[in-house]
Amino acid sequence: MSASPRSRLRIPSIVKAMALGLSLTPLAVPSPAAESISVVVDQAKLVRLPDKIATIVVGNPLIADVSLQPGGLMVVTGKGYGSTNVMALDRQGTVLIDRMIQVEGPTDNLVTVYRGVERESYSCTPVCQRRITLGDTQAYFNSTLTQSGSLSSQAAGTPADAPPQGGGAPRQ
Repeated sequence: MSASPRSRLRIPSIVKAMALGLSLTPLAVPSPAAESISVVVDQAKLVRLPDKIATIVVGNPLIADVSLQPGGLMVVTGKGYGSTNVMALDRQGTVLIDRMIQVEGPTDNLVTVYRGVERESYSCTPVCQRRITLGDTQAYFNSTLTQSGSLSSQAAGTPADAPPQGGGAPRQ
């Protein structure tokens, strides 16, 4: 059974209409500029940038810190919980990238202990040890930070109560 001349004329018209409709419909493909950058607080992530980036601007440096590295890499470090944006500009001031940065808390092997309203965090990989996290009780946070700083000073060979560089007596 052969197609009538009328149906042969209609098929190309339908195909043309569909092609025109598809060309007018925007494709739902996310652009790289629209993707957000997700990073854990106190951790860093590398992000590859396009060529010719001259300046990077971060909306809220209390949430995330960014730095431009050679070879078109940007280091994003989570500083506090929340979201902010980062923009990358070329030498003429044209915005080449405008992306959101989402900073979240750690979830892997983290144990949170509540004593009333007092909160302490521990990293349990595989043995539980103190891990200061934003939101911990101030006394716990400061005590852990002091111990960590003292340990770092000892490892570097600098006594915790050593005089500052350039001489002078230790502060009391």
